[in-house]
Amino acid sequence: MASSDPAVAAERRRRLAILGGLWLSVALVLVVFRNVVLPFAGAALIAYVAAPLVERICSWRIFGRTPPRWTAILLIYAAFFLLVYLFFIALVPQLYRELLRISRDALDYANSLTPDRVQQIAHTAEQWLTERGVPVSLSRRALEGADGAPAAHAFSFSLDLQKLIEEGALRASAAVRENLSDLSDIFKLSTSVIASVLTGVFTLFFILMVGAFFSVDTRAIRAYGRGLIPPEYTGDARVLIARIDRSLAGVVRGQLIICLVNGVLTFCGLMLLGVKFAFLLATVAMTLSLIPIFGSILSSFPIVLIGAAQSWRTGLAALAWILGIHALEAYLLNPKILGTAARIHPLVVAFALIAGERTFGLVGALFAVPIAAIAVACFDFARQKAVAGVEPAVEPARSLGRKDTSA
Repeated sequence: MASSDPAVAAERRRRLAILGGLWLSVALVLVVFRNVVLPFAGAALIAYVAAPLVERICSWRIFGRTPPRWTAILLIYAAFFLLVYLFFIALVPQLYRELLRISRDALDYANSLTPDRVQQIAHTAEQWLTERGVPVSLSRRALEGADGAPAAHAFSFSLDLQKLIEEGALRASAAVRENLSDLSDIFKLSTSVIASVLTGVFTLFFILMVGAFFSVDTRAIRAYGRGLIPPEYTGDARVLIARIDRSLAGVVRGQLIICLVNGVLTFCGLMLLGVKFAFLLATVAMTLSLIPIFGSILSSFPIVLIGAAQSWRTGLAALAWILGIHALEAYLLNPKILGTAARIHPLVVAFALIAGERTFGLVGALFAVPIAAIAVACFDFARQKAVAGVEPAVEPARSLGRKDTSA
């Protein structure tokens, strides 16, 4: 066999050492400059999401010729900015009205909290809890007793609700006065807000520009990457890349579709139930759905609380509607859109989200699941290669990143 030749084996080891050193140097650069990796990762995700549209547009025949890739990217970006413009024109005014309504309702409620009103609420809550075996003293009358002396309640929890609200209001006003004591503080705050907005706009355009470069040079980037892989491992690399692409397609593209469906269904349900601030709550639910598991849970709290503030029936109906949407996602949308091969176990998702948030904050949490999908695909591929007699191209019955469907 040719592989038994010492010269051939030495040449193979030399090539593997060189290519391994190149991959190690790339990894070292990414670690050293990890603070600037996230914008490029965002650009790569944008290019990956837009790849099917770019390929579809480039397959069109216009006057007997196919359009170049940069034309397809310009069309996609033009459609994106048109949608953003329509969003600001049609939806932002509605969002502003709902935020203004929330502020007005909160101010009216705060003005209605007179001492007598607070005592009435505290007495009603105290009576409701006492009837259910929870001895709690919330009203000042209960704390003082009938003759004005402090009342004694065995094994009861006492709380002066009015005093607590007054102290909280005083602390809030003192904090505002302390932070905005003079014009210089207001100027610093305004400068910080303007700088943050400008930085965000610049970062967005930078990411879009780099994403366009990724999309235009996709074939060249792939060819260069294949040149860093030894020829004897080309087949394995092709199988691994196919698995990573399948996982990312479900996690990234599929999750975006599910977020849109979640927002539309949430808005329709809240409108039918008559829940206030339906558009704002639906927007929050759609945005937070980008973060799997935790995002859906966090977006459910304000919906249920605002519904319950209107009436307990509205709160229960809103909760039932949200649970119905989550059941629809779990049993219909996820299998149809994501597919069973692209689904990651909730334990892996939870670990990735916490690790991403602790490392890079909220942005890290957004990128955590796609990175976890890549890591799980590589882990499963390496595990199957290490097991004797298992071909990597064959899907296993059980995998770390997939749920067991044999049951």
